[in-house]
Amino acid sequence: MFGLSDLIALVISAFIILPVVVFIREAGYLIVSFLLGAKNPRLTIGSGPRVFKIGMFDVRKYYHLYSWFAYDDLKRQSKFAYIMLYAGPILANVIVAFVINALVANGVLDQYETFWNRFVFYGFYFVLFDAVPMKTANGMPNNGMIIYEMLRYGKRTDYNDEPFLPSTTEVEEQYEEEMEKVEEMKGNQKDIVEGDEDYSAEQQEKERREKEDIEESKEQDIEDLKEAEKLAKKQHRERKDQMPD
Repeated sequence: MFGLSDLIALVISAFIILPVVVFIREAGYLIVSFLLGAKNPRLTIGSGPRVFKIGMFDVRKYYHLYSWFAYDDLKRQSKFAYIMLYAGPILANVIVAFVINALVANGVLDQYETFWNRFVFYGFYFVLFDAVPMKTANGMPNNGMIIYEMLRYGKRTDYNDEPFLPSTTEVEEQYEEEMEKVEEMKGNQKDIVEGDEDYSAEQQEKERREKEDIEESKEQDIEDLKEAEKLAKKQHRERKDQMPD
């Protein structure tokens, strides 16, 4: 039965273990890219607006599972170089998972054994979907499929022409365009709010004037009634004076 302990384990897995495993995976690209002389490498953590950018690390506001690696070009371009680049995330998770598993097996991490076992589980989970050749969304190959195609054909052969690893320059341009749209939307929302406020103030002024007109009209009606009453009394006195004794 799913209990409180299972819920806590799920929260820890979703918000601590999985993001760290994803970071290790993307860091595998980064480490191998150093060896291959990648130009303008960048590791982006999270999504949405940028919080800060230090060197090759780009931290975004909405951090969870969404992280990715980008670069512009490789100095060392060869079939072996690309195979190593795509094998980087697989090797990173395999090495970390094996090291942690060995430490747990030898009693070094036995105090939090359950936590580390889950960590190893998710590490191999990503290795499985990275290493086994398969097609993903829109026919996009995974790392294993690209490595297989590079070994067999010497190139990527799928029909999806989207880059597997994006260009850092293009990602930055895309980000700036998205932020411009966000700022434009914020400006439009501000104009709408200000317009609503102006309309509200104008409506209140109109209602105030209408209320004043109604009050003035009431006062005028009262004055007219008083005048009519005075006139009626005057006419009554005049008729009375004209009556014979």
